[in-house]
Amino acid sequence: MKLFSKRAKGDHFEAAALDYLQRRGLKLVERNFNARCGEIDLILTHGSTLVFVEVRYRKSQNFGHAAETVNPAKMRKLIKTANLWLMKHDHSVHDTDFRFDLVAIHNDGHDIEWIQNAITQG
Repeated sequence: MKLFSKRAKGDHFEAAALDYLQRRGLKLVERNFNARCGEIDLILTHGSTLVFVEVRYRKSQNFGHAAETVNPAKMRKLIKTANLWLMKHDHSVHDTDFRFDLVAIHNDGHDIEWIQNAITQG
C-alpha cells in the first residue's frame, strides 16, 4: 500500500483500528483529540467504560512489535492528555471508569491486535 504522507498513513490506520473496534461493539466519542501535551488517536466507549486508544503501525514485525514503540514518555503524554480531555468534558478521574488500550497494526493492516489496558497510570 502506497500512502503519500505520514498523516495520510496515520489516518488510514486509525480508520482501520476504529472499524475493527466498532465491529467489536465500541462506540466512537472523538477522533484525534489534540492538546499541548499530546494527542489521543481515538476515544470510544466500551459499555460504560471510556477507552482512550493509541494506534500504532509497523509495516512488519522484523524490528519489533508495534506496541513496543509506546515508551514510558509516550505513556505519560497519553495519560496527561486523557486527564485534560476528562477535565474538559466535566468527568472526574475518580468517578469515571476509563482505561488505555492499544491497537497494534502490522503487515499493511492485515494483522490487527487489540490490547486492552495496555497503558497503566503507574
